[in-house]
Amino acid sequence: MAYTAADVKNLRERTGAGMMDCKKALDETGGDLEAAVDALRARGLAAAAKKSSRTAAEGLVGVAVTGTKGVAVEVNSETDFVAKNDQFQDFVRKTTEVALGVAGNDVEALKAAAYPGGGTVGDALTNNVATIGENQQVRRLKTVEVAQGLVVPYMHNAAAPNLGKIGVLVALESEASADVLEALGKQIAMHIAAAFPLALNADDLDAELIARERKIAEEKAAESGKPEAVQAKMVDGAIAKYAKENALLSQVFVMDNKTPIQQVVDQAGKDAGAKIVLKDYVRFQLGEGIEKEVTDFAAEVAAAVAG
Repeated sequence: MAYTAADVKNLRERTGAGMMDCKKALDETGGDLEAAVDALRARGLAAAAKKSSRTAAEGLVGVAVTGTKGVAVEVNSETDFVAKNDQFQDFVRKTTEVALGVAGNDVEALKAAAYPGGGTVGDALTNNVATIGENQQVRRLKTVEVAQGLVVPYMHNAAAPNLGKIGVLVALESEASADVLEALGKQIAMHIAAAFPLALNADDLDAELIARERKIAEEKAAESGKPEAVQAKMVDGAIAKYAKENALLSQVFVMDNKTPIQQVVDQAGKDAGAKIVLKDYVRFQLGEGIEKEVTDFAAEVAAAVAG
């Protein structure tokens, strides 16, 4: 071998191509790094590196479930056109299924996992970028699991089975029948998709969010001109209201607009004759938190014509 592991790493960093493609290129060029770069460029595999800086905020969310375990994965692309591409959809579907066997919620571990048909998820992703011609990223994943019961999936705005723009998983721990848990889980999942809870319960709400809301409430209370003791109660009331409206278990069920989700779960358990615990949930909405670039298409075309 006329090259080292460091050469392979360097070539991967320069081109974005998969490890096996880099090794093959170095084998063919006798370890000549620049010639290997050219070889990968000639095959279109080096294109991945140039596209890696583009904003990828479109794509698909995938969900996969096997009984008591479920996982949601978000894979981004630059445009919605790619989300409709059969090759991209197949990649998201297979990657989500692979994620069921990955410990934790580690994206890098998922990318290093074996991909059906050979290579790794990361290699398949690089190949997708090169062949489809857009930047793509495996952005995040989350797994939920129960010791006994059911994990129920739901896809809002589905583009294909278990693929879409808002993916939800509901983890219900119980000895109740699968039919009962499936029906309850679907209703709660639809609520989650619509109501966008920020945490399972008030204690799990992000401390920074609570601090920000408290600051806003304090400013509003101060503007009221009321005594400090009254202002303090106003702030506490505002925070309690915020927590109630944003924690899943205390949110009002969208189906009847009056019953807290915790009561919905408790009543279902009583009706089934077996306690039901809403242990966890996932709500992945495509592109949430990603700042999309706003471009002037006419200006882009004019610039392209000008050369």
